[in-house]
Amino acid sequence: MDAMVITDFGDTDVFEHRDADRPEPGPTELLVRVHASSVNPVDCKIRQAGSWAGISPPTIIGYDVSGVVEETGKAVTDFTVGDEVFYTSEIFGEQGSYAEFHTVDESIVAPKPGSLSHEEAAALPLAAATAWEAIVTRGAVTAGETVLIHGAGGVGSHAVQIADASGATVIAVTSPETVDQTEELGAARAIDYESDSFVDVIESEFDKGVDLVFDTVGGETLVGSTEITNPHGRLVTILEPEGEWGTAYQQNYTLEMLFLERDRRPLDALRRLVEAKRLEPVLDSVLPLADVAQAHELVEGGGLTGKVVLDVDGA
Repeated sequence: MDAMVITDFGDTDVFEHRDADRPEPGPTELLVRVHASSVNPVDCKIRQAGSWAGISPPTIIGYDVSGVVEETGKAVTDFTVGDEVFYTSEIFGEQGSYAEFHTVDESIVAPKPGSLSHEEAAALPLAAATAWEAIVTRGAVTAGETVLIHGAGGVGSHAVQIADASGATVIAVTSPETVDQTEELGAARAIDYESDSFVDVIESEFDKGVDLVFDTVGGETLVGSTEITNPHGRLVTILEPEGEWGTAYQQNYTLEMLFLERDRRPLDALRRLVEAKRLEPVLDSVLPLADVAQAHELVEGGGLTGKVVLDVDGA
């Protein structure tokens, strides 16, 4: 099968086009013909030095898929050949999706939203499912609350839409390039981090603090957010928080550290939001699979307005 393989850990020049062996599905697995995949920051980290993920080159990486079921294992019950599906696959020790075919356990796969192209659907699973878990499952957002989201990129842009769809007032801190886009997606206020202090803006423009903070940036962002977080507020991060928490414990905050567990449940929720026209994928660019090195360079360079997607089948 057609595949882009990393021959070693390192820079983007480790990618090599190869004719790889087509995988065979196990009893509860699907063999999926990959139509599109997307590039996430974790892909770049694994390409650079991914031994922590239990892989060793030469291997195929990539963890978002939109495609069509080609074959099913003997014990598969929920899907049949020809079904359009989307999912984010397991990272640890697994072959990735920068290839013509990919195998996956049916338990973490969901039907693809019918209104989306494969390129659009491939932009959702890892980023939007992470946003769903942060805002809805861990953050327990309710209508009328105020949510602060740090970073409106791949994960954050979907978090803005999910929080808005939940009836919350959304404040997002983002790059100057995406301020307008972030407000169009549902933020009541998008703050340019290069020119404004989010603490000053919230204190001057809003009559109360925030109830939920979701951090996709890292560093001391989460600690700094406690200045404007209401007592008993919730703080969710996908990165290890840094800084001195001081007397923040006196406010009885709940801190959630999130690493996405693969599951069908959030994907089904995302599909319902898409069908209700409350969630749309945010794409920066679509590149052919052969240009995966360029795709990684775009993600590593930052300044994107959405997800970078790979057109795998060339249709």
